[in-house]
Amino acid sequence: MTIKNILLVDDSKTELHHLSELLTKKGFGVRTAENGEEAWKRLEEGVPDLILMDVVMPGQNGFQLTRAITRDERYAKVPVIMCTSKNQETDKVWGMRQGARDYVVKPVNGDELLAKIKALG
Repeated sequence: MTIKNILLVDDSKTELHHLSELLTKKGFGVRTAENGEEAWKRLEEGVPDLILMDVVMPGQNGFQLTRAITRDERYAKVPVIMCTSKNQETDKVWGMRQGARDYVVKPVNGDELLAKIKALG
């Protein structure tokens, strides 16, 4: 599967802007959501090829949202990369248990993120 369209889920407008810019410069289509509710709306509008998921957000956190998305048969094939400031090994293990395919720690290293996206595609 080639990754072309990415859904960014993060409650930080700064982070959304930074990652959107990085990804659009590399030719990806990017849509954004600032919380779990918005993320579900974006998914219903169109299934992305990849989801970049923050963890710490108001309402449903990224771990809960990842678990719900990856267990929903409509979206189960969409890979999720956790993209968070939570840098403990236990956080990474928990994120992967929720269904994430990979884990990136903020501040995001653009080259590292692009390599992880390429590895999935």
